[in-house]
Amino acid sequence: MRCEPFAADPAPSPMLRAMPAMVYSPTRIMRPAVRKSWLEERDRTQRGSDSFVEVSWNDALKLVAAELQRVRAERGPTGIFGGSYGWSSAGRFHHARTQVRRFLFAGGGCTDQVGNYSWGAAQFILPHVLGTYEPVAGRVTDWASVANNTRLILAFGGLALKNGQIASGGAGEHSMEKWLRAAKARGIEFIVISPTRADAPDFLGAHWLPIRPNTDTALMLGMAHTLLAESRHDAAFLESHCSGFEPFRRYLAGDADGSPKNAAWAAAICGIDAGSIRSLARRAAGTRSLITLAWALQRAHRGEQPYWMAIALAAMLGQIGLPGGGFAFGHGSLNGVGNPRAELPGPEFPTGKNPAARAIPVARLTDMLESPGGAFEFNGKRDTYPDIGLVYWAGGNPFHHHQDLNRLARAWAKPETIVVHDSWWTATARRADIVLPATTTLERNDLGGSSRDNYVFAMQRAIAPVGSSRDDYDIFSELAQRGGCAEAYTEARSESQWLRAIWRVMRAGCAEKNVELPDFDAFWEQGWIRLPPPARDYVLFGHFRTDPAAHPLNTRSGKIEIFSEVIASFGYDDCPPHPTWLEPAEWLGSEAARRHPLHLITIQPPDRLHSQMDPGPVAQANKVAGREKLRMNPGDAAARGLADGDVARIHNDRGACLAGVRIDAGVMPGVAIIATGAWYDPAADGLERGGNPNVLSLDVGTSRLAQGPSALSMLVEIEKWTAAAPAVRAYEVRGFSTRSPAHQAAETP
Repeated sequence: MRCEPFAADPAPSPMLRAMPAMVYSPTRIMRPAVRKSWLEERDRTQRGSDSFVEVSWNDALKLVAAELQRVRAERGPTGIFGGSYGWSSAGRFHHARTQVRRFLFAGGGCTDQVGNYSWGAAQFILPHVLGTYEPVAGRVTDWASVANNTRLILAFGGLALKNGQIASGGAGEHSMEKWLRAAKARGIEFIVISPTRADAPDFLGAHWLPIRPNTDTALMLGMAHTLLAESRHDAAFLESHCSGFEPFRRYLAGDADGSPKNAAWAAAICGIDAGSIRSLARRAAGTRSLITLAWALQRAHRGEQPYWMAIALAAMLGQIGLPGGGFAFGHGSLNGVGNPRAELPGPEFPTGKNPAARAIPVARLTDMLESPGGAFEFNGKRDTYPDIGLVYWAGGNPFHHHQDLNRLARAWAKPETIVVHDSWWTATARRADIVLPATTTLERNDLGGSSRDNYVFAMQRAIAPVGSSRDDYDIFSELAQRGGCAEAYTEARSESQWLRAIWRVMRAGCAEKNVELPDFDAFWEQGWIRLPPPARDYVLFGHFRTDPAAHPLNTRSGKIEIFSEVIASFGYDDCPPHPTWLEPAEWLGSEAARRHPLHLITIQPPDRLHSQMDPGPVAQANKVAGREKLRMNPGDAAARGLADGDVARIHNDRGACLAGVRIDAGVMPGVAIIATGAWYDPAADGLERGGNPNVLSLDVGTSRLAQGPSALSMLVEIEKWTAAAPAVRAYEVRGFSTRSPAHQAAETP
C-alpha cells in the first residue's frame, strides 16, 4: 500500500510516504480501553504508568456518558474542559476539534479554549493595532504582487521550505517553493534575519544576518531610530494613516529614559553590528520593501512586541498598502500564505455556540488544572479558572504542543476523569482514563479545502476502519443520543447528508460571487475541483491606503495604532501601549544565561506534522542515535566534547532530555536547534528519552494581554551523555489486561 500525491501538486510532501505505515502501525488503538486502576477504583495517580483493560464499545460509551452526566450535575457545564487543539484531520467535517466542541456545546456547554499555539500572541495584539488579526490568520499581499513589485524582502524568522508542507484543511498545491523561485527570478533581494542559515533555501542566495533569539524587536527599533534620525521616515503617511506616533517617537529618542534606541543600542542586544542595522534601514527606505515575520517570533515571552514593532517600522517606511510593500506574517510558516486565491468560501462544519460562555486562553492549560479558582488577566479582563472534573480531548496532543511537560504531567493528575479519542497510543492517550479508537483520514469520507488553496477535494474513504475504530462523528452521535442532545448535535443527519449540506452552503456562497460549482454528485465523482483564479492581485490594506476615511480600520482611531489608548487603559507593565523592547525572562543577555548559556530554539519538524507520524518511517529515518536531532554550532559542540552522532543531555531547571547531535555551521554560536514532536517518553527519574524539547520550555504567558505560549524563550545547557543510552519506549506496543467474556459478548462494531 502507498499514498500517491495529487497529480497537479508541484511539490508534494515526503510525509505521504509515512501514511500507510502509520495507518497499520503497531501503535494504533484497536479497541476501546479503560485504565485499570481508574476502572477498579477511580484512581488518578497512575496516569501514564498504568495498564489498560479493553472493553466493548457499549461499556466504554456507557462510562463516558455517565461521567459527563455526573460532572455536569456536580459542577455544572464549566466542570468539563473541551480540550481539543489540533490538526488531527485535513478534512473539514471530521475535524476533531470542531466535532468535540459541537458535541459538548450541544450537551449544555463546557469550558472552551480561545487562541492557539501557532499565533496566539498575534491574535490578540493585532486587533488593537490593526482592528483585525486577519493578516496573521488570513490574507496578506499575495505573491503575484510581491513578485511584480517588491525589490527587497526582509524575512525575520526566515522562509523555511519545510514549513510549506502543511495547510489547515489540506493542500492541493504546495506553492511556497514555486513563488519563492518566481520572486528570485524577478531579481528580488532577500535578507534573512534568523539564528540559523537553514531558515532560507539555498536557491534564494539570501544574505543571512544571524540574530540572538528573541531580540528582533530591538533590531527593528534600531532601524526605526535610524529612519527617524536621518529623516527617512514617511511623516505624511504617519500623520494620515497612523495614530500615536509622537509618544513612540519620544520612546525612540530616549526622551524619558535617556537611552535612545539607536543602532548602537540595538547592536548590544541583538548581536548585529550597528553599521549593518543602519544599512538595513537605509536600504529598506530606498526601495520597495516587504517586511515579513514568521509566526515563530511571537511564540516567545513578550511575543506581542516584534509583531507590533514590524507594523510600526513598516508604517515609518510608508509602504503599507502599496503593491509588494508593507508587512506580512507567516510567509515562512505555512503553505499557501500569499498564494493568490479568489475570495471564495471553503467547506465548513458549524461548531455552534457554547451555552456555558466560558473559555481560557489555550496556553494556560496547566495553570487552570493547577489552580481552580485562581485569578488570571487576559486582554483587559480579569477572570478565574474553573474547577475541572473531566477533560475531553479529541484531536491533538497536549503532551506535544504544551510547554513544561513535566509540570503538565503533575497537573494532569488533578481532574477526576480524562477521556481521549485518538488513533494511536500517544502520550496523551496513555495518560487518559477512557480511550476511544478513532479512524484516520484514509478510513472515512470528508471534504478537504483551505482558504489559502485553490483546490477542494472529495476525500473518499480508501480503506475500512482498522480494528474497531469509529469516526468521531459516530462516537459523539451515540453519546449525544445517550445524553439527550442528539437532535442538537446531529440535526438528524448522517455523515453523507452532512457532506452534502456542507457542499450546498459552499456552492451557494460561491454562486453569490458568480462562481458556479458542480452539484455534489458530479464533484464527488470527479474527486476534486480547482477554484477560478482571482481577478486581480491582492494588496493588504490597499483600500485603506487609497482612502483611509472611506475604509477605516476597526480600531479606536480608525487608523494603525502605533500607540494604543485601549492597551494603555489596561495598565499592563508587560505590554506597554506602544512597541517596546522588554527583556524576555530567558534570553542570551539575561542573568539566567550564566547557568544555562545556550538558547534552544524549537522548530516545526520537516518530517511529520507536529507529533503526528513520529513513529513512521520518514521521521524515524531522520533520527540521530535513535533520538531527535539536535543541531549545534561546531564551536559550542567542541567546547562540550561533543561530536557528530553523539547522544547529548539537554537540561535546565525544568527538565532534561536526550538527543542525537548534528554539527551545523549554519547555526550561530550560543544557539542550539531541535524540532518538536518526538513522542514524550520520560523515564522513572524524569529524563525524557526521545528528545521532546517541551520538557525544557518556559510555560508562562507572553503577557497579560495575549497569554500566548512562550515556547521559544528557553535557556539550556548541553553535555555529552556518557552512560549507556536508555531505550526509547514511546513506540512500544502497550500490554492490556484480558477482557472478560461479558466484554467480548457485548462488543459492537
